[in-house]
Amino acid sequence: MLSSAFIKHTSKCIIGGQKAILRTFTTTSFLRQENGYTHFGSKTVPKYEKERLVGNVFSSVASKYDVMNDVMSLGIHRCWKDHFINKLDAGKRPTSVEPLHFIDVAGGSGDIAFGLLDHAEHKFHDTESTMHIVDINADMLKEGEKRAMEQNKYYNDPRVNFLVQNGELLDGIESNSKDIYTISFGIRNFTDIEAGLAAAYRVLKPGGIFYCLEFSKIENRLMDLMYQQWSKFLPIMGSIIANDYDSYQYLVESIEKFPDQETFKSMIEQIGFKSVGYESLTGGICAIHWGVKV
Repeated sequence: MLSSAFIKHTSKCIIGGQKAILRTFTTTSFLRQENGYTHFGSKTVPKYEKERLVGNVFSSVASKYDVMNDVMSLGIHRCWKDHFINKLDAGKRPTSVEPLHFIDVAGGSGDIAFGLLDHAEHKFHDTESTMHIVDINADMLKEGEKRAMEQNKYYNDPRVNFLVQNGELLDGIESNSKDIYTISFGIRNFTDIEAGLAAAYRVLKPGGIFYCLEFSKIENRLMDLMYQQWSKFLPIMGSIIANDYDSYQYLVESIEKFPDQETFKSMIEQIGFKSVGYESLTGGICAIHWGVKV
């Protein structure tokens, strides 16, 4: 399991002096989906429809997922993900008896999962820890399997399992079975974020770590204004690069709808996680959130 140093460190790692500007909605109002409706970007849709609509978006962008992330972040997502992996610093230590059991949710592309396993191997010589890569979208999982095959690593590896799963349920994963739960740029697409957090809590062992990378709220007003102007061009660029305006429009709107750093932190705490904290990256364009199951 991870050393206690990480848990002690997390409570001190809130970076960026300024607090995120809280939105007018509260955690309760964000989670409340009255009359069976929720948001799909800027639209209001029946809750049962959102899963299908989000699935269509990611089926559409699956083959160009890395290009999509490069466009939306100007390529900085690669630095964010590297920092995400290095900060977690997970792997079976030489003195440990048991390997770690990871689950990477909404991780169909495999980039985070493979990065975590690579880090564990290179830094700790860990070739025993296991990884469940789960995604609700089979097309995204196929992209991850393709990546593993092209890299000639982790394909048909008995330590790595690709599994179609709804992240709000994770009904194919046993309770109290995972040491580390990661999710990267996925939780904002959940129909019910609270249900997804509860599923994360359920599958983690006591002492297990919830670790999330997601677009967030920019803390500097001038920088936020510049980013909002940039966001207006993203659907147009999506149309040019991927011939897909609508999917990129949804992705921009889903970022806008996602709660700010402090609100999301409160949501994680309400599920029962302890030592909850966050680190804003690039002025708050995205943020890492974490919590520990006790």
